[in-house]
Amino acid sequence: MHLYDLTIHEARALLDAGEISAVELTQAVIDRILAVDNDVRAYLTLTPEVALEQARAADAMVGAGLAPVPSAPAQGQPQGWPLRGIPIAVKDIICTAGIPTTCGSRILEDFVPPYDATVVARLKAAGAVILGKTNTDEFAMGSSTENSAFFPTHNPWDLERVPGGSSGGSAAAVAAGECLGALGTDTGGSVRQPAALCGIVGLKPTYGRVSRYGLIAFASSLDQVGVLTRDVTDAAILLGVIAGHDPLDSTSLDVPVPDYTAALTGDIRGMRVGVPREYFIPGMQPEVEAAVRAALEKLADLGAEIVEVSLPHTDYALPVYYLIAPAEASANLARYDGVRYGLRIVGESLEDTYKQTRGRGFGPEVKRRIMLGTYALSAGYYDAYYLKAQKVRTLIKGDFDRAFEQVDVIVAPTSPTTAFRIGEKTEDPLQMYLSDIFTLSVNLAGICGINVPCGFDAQGLPIGLQMMGPALGEMTILRVAYAYEQATDWHTRRPPI
Repeated sequence: MHLYDLTIHEARALLDAGEISAVELTQAVIDRILAVDNDVRAYLTLTPEVALEQARAADAMVGAGLAPVPSAPAQGQPQGWPLRGIPIAVKDIICTAGIPTTCGSRILEDFVPPYDATVVARLKAAGAVILGKTNTDEFAMGSSTENSAFFPTHNPWDLERVPGGSSGGSAAAVAAGECLGALGTDTGGSVRQPAALCGIVGLKPTYGRVSRYGLIAFASSLDQVGVLTRDVTDAAILLGVIAGHDPLDSTSLDVPVPDYTAALTGDIRGMRVGVPREYFIPGMQPEVEAAVRAALEKLADLGAEIVEVSLPHTDYALPVYYLIAPAEASANLARYDGVRYGLRIVGESLEDTYKQTRGRGFGPEVKRRIMLGTYALSAGYYDAYYLKAQKVRTLIKGDFDRAFEQVDVIVAPTSPTTAFRIGEKTEDPLQMYLSDIFTLSVNLAGICGINVPCGFDAQGLPIGLQMMGPALGEMTILRVAYAYEQATDWHTRRPPI
């Protein structure tokens, strides 16, 4: 096996045993990026010099007798260096000190943050090697990474197809061996959906479980930093590093962080698995439904009890999301005005400067959502649209609350189809929005969800299985995901690139 094909826990074992060095591992991944990224286009910014410097520092820890150090959590934070020498990629909507953070937008093309986001600081404190910044739909607004202002990312399983979005760069990088793990963000499915389309694991934590400080906001009540990895064990490790209370984020939950790897027992006997009848809909790709049904049978074989549940307000999730998220985006993106930072196109007046800067700096999808959100918040329409959407959001959350009184976890498809062709849906925004129909509700309810691979279609494209848990139910979804993963071999397959 190539070094770039290792999982995080496999690489950590070799590093701790002294069989490889962090520099060797990092160089192997950099070489892999140089070999394939002209085709995949996963990265917007690559920082090989920084990465190798961090790798040398990781190796120096060993030479100084400082590592390996046990990584058992204490007071909710991992001790030692659980990611010592592990090459990690970061979605380019998360601030990195001294490294450009563009949000995939021309309006922030030259923005270099003076500070690290909390999640990046925690990666560094854990000894991770930061490879660079991955491509994203502009301001995370999209389901295919085609809305990046710079270029689309390609799916490593088929370079003519999308990797999903908006964390498509991170997902493609993990799938193609261009990093061992990556951070993404999930506002309406943007970690889980690209994970499904790229055949990897993607975990969206409970809202507030991971700090949003330094995450450039799209929709503040929905955004959450998540992880993309090759297997469930890696997701548990990476989540353990970035989770935890942060006083710099007022929405951060002040609750202890468990040892997520302790959930990986493989035993799900007696657990109740809910299957929502509303998630198996007309128009879903038949191979996706067949793979998900087969996965449910596998969970039953492992001792879980399969229970049908109802989430009756599911049909309203899409319109609710596309009122609330654009409304919050309209407010959050008002700061990009050509005055304080970012792109500045000087006009004949202050108002003209605003228009010129935002007109040239924002792409079509961002403009569309700003206009939708501004309309929903405008006088005379606020009560009819935004306020009503918030009320229905409460009903959607109530559906999940009642369902979790009956079951431990809810299992459904992640995406209604496998990866579609680049350009196939760009002219039809509604069809693009429907790509996230199974993932939006998790963000609206503020709960957690994980995607694991569960099969392939006739074209050899990955199919994803979504497991949803209650708020702070990460241990539960990791337990079920790991049991399913260990009973199958889908996660061991690699794209042909």
